[in-house]
Amino acid sequence: MRSLKDLDVSGKRVFVRADFNVPLKDGVVTDDTRIEATLPTLRWLLEHDARVVLSSHLGRPKGQPKPEFSLAPVAKVLSEKLGRPVTLAPDCVGEATEKLVNGLQPGQLVLLENLRFHAAEEKNDADFSAQLARLADVYVNDAFGAAHRAHASTAGMVPLVAQRAAGLLLAREVESLSQLLEKPGQPFVAILGGAKVSDKIGVIEHLLDKVQAFAIGGAMAYTFLKAQGKPVGRSRTEEDKIELARETLARADQAKVRVLLPVDHLAADKPEAGATTKVVSADAFPDDLLGVDIGPETAKLYAGEIAKARTVLWNGPMGIFEIDAFSKGTMAIAEALAASKAITVVGGGDSVAALARSGRTDTVTHVSTGGGASLEFLEGRELPGVKALEG
Repeated sequence: MRSLKDLDVSGKRVFVRADFNVPLKDGVVTDDTRIEATLPTLRWLLEHDARVVLSSHLGRPKGQPKPEFSLAPVAKVLSEKLGRPVTLAPDCVGEATEKLVNGLQPGQLVLLENLRFHAAEEKNDADFSAQLARLADVYVNDAFGAAHRAHASTAGMVPLVAQRAAGLLLAREVESLSQLLEKPGQPFVAILGGAKVSDKIGVIEHLLDKVQAFAIGGAMAYTFLKAQGKPVGRSRTEEDKIELARETLARADQAKVRVLLPVDHLAADKPEAGATTKVVSADAFPDDLLGVDIGPETAKLYAGEIAKARTVLWNGPMGIFEIDAFSKGTMAIAEALAASKAITVVGGGDSVAALARSGRTDTVTHVSTGGGASLEFLEGRELPGVKALEG
């Protein structure tokens, strides 16, 4: 991939595919992390007199213009952060939008309206790709969070533009995640959580010859524990993945990779705030309770693994961290990462949210902005948005 800094962008229309898929409430952006993440790319382009054409999707408008999915609130935040006007185009294609884009002066920006107001975007339609390409002299992808989608704005239009490159954010994402796959410092420990074994099995398989240990929490741990014949009470499990979990444990054992599973749990009578809870051992899980977090001994065990590691990947919370009473295990992982001297990479929306909630985002080496994209990358899968930039 070419870097943005390899390009001469002065006076050129630079089409930037960004990821401004941010949460909104009453027409106001409630978390601007994704906007912040692409500011270095935008500032570099503006400093080098580019005419910047910004694009993104927002939500799931299902191919129809819907006011609640307009990028107008994003334009407002961008304008404040960049200290200059950011015009919102009436659409992402069409005569009026082309006129607006062609009228840009060096150092000016326009934000195209939501790409997904057109069904053709997600269909990677050739005509729609060509319409987008007409707005660009240079193409820059800085939307790692959308790089695993073969859509018109991430793949279809790219070969139709003379010059293309990775934005600073996308390049950093690829470099940081590639380091985990190609040359991780050892010991390398992967902390995996979340609800489903099926979501993480590809990552486990692909990292088997790279890590020294997996530490597993969240609801997915109960499927693995059940595969070992341990009691899990009413905890959430994937019954159709128990055999897969058993096979995975056997493969890890064969590869001499340690798989750490919870030795104790925080169990509750219901997965809700105000539930009655107690800490139970992994060998004595009551039939009438369900797991909502790893227990204190498990948190201590996993923190010890992180302390010894030179590389740590964290993807997925240890429990229902959104509820304060069930968040201690997840927060213990965040604290251990903050104290670690290792290369620490955090990916996945829930892990990133948990890290932010702990106030320790600045203490880790890299926080990935791409949930699904980072998982697919770590599974060794080709990302269409990255592949399109090659050559």
